[in-house]
Amino acid sequence: MALLELEQVTKTYRMGDVDVHALRGVSLSVDEGEFVAVMGSSGSGKSTLMNILGCLDRPTTGAYRLAGREVSRLDRNQLAEVRNKTLGFVFQSFNLLSRTSALENAELPMVYGGYTSKERYRRARDALVKVGLGERLDHHPNQLSGGQQQRVAIARALVNSPKLILADEPTGNLDSRTSLEIMALFQELGRSGMTIVLVTHETDIATYAARVVTMRDGKVLSDQRQTPVAAVPPPAAQEASP
Repeated sequence: MALLELEQVTKTYRMGDVDVHALRGVSLSVDEGEFVAVMGSSGSGKSTLMNILGCLDRPTTGAYRLAGREVSRLDRNQLAEVRNKTLGFVFQSFNLLSRTSALENAELPMVYGGYTSKERYRRARDALVKVGLGERLDHHPNQLSGGQQQRVAIARALVNSPKLILADEPTGNLDSRTSLEIMALFQELGRSGMTIVLVTHETDIATYAARVVTMRDGKVLSDQRQTPVAAVPPPAAQEASP
């Protein structure tokens, strides 16, 4: 069953007197449980596509259905509700609050969701355990390695039990060994039934997804399924970090 569907989506920005066509008739369907990598160079349209998938922007024309709901014409408050209840975001720069613990960072999406403090704690703790940080609930970002900070960000994305995880260059600030560790975690989440769309410009990172959508000049250049490479971190990647 399709979780998200784009139908002939365009996005045009007005830059002074010039129209910039960021997306040019993109149609795309992603089923529940798929792990999809979106590839493309700078200016290909992949970031604009991610913004539309994440309900951070609206198409100029075309339709976007998420979990069976047409979301491309929702107002700002409705889009915010969809983002909070349906989507989980993981960014290149982690976006953690430096003065709060891993647990408190993971709790953030639930602060305005009507959860009790006890429920927020339970969900955040469970998510951190799921990403392998059950022993570091009280650690602050400056006490965690880059890979561990990204794991906190992934836990934060999971706490509201989203239908879709959107990851924007999630390994961009990580070394190759730690990138492999994070991709192994994404594969594990995929095996558990999570739907993941990951944007990357790195070909080797895309090999860990089961499907690769390549963009160029605002269009889908290719859409190919593949047998993903198993992301198996070396033993050193499992060692405790500062």
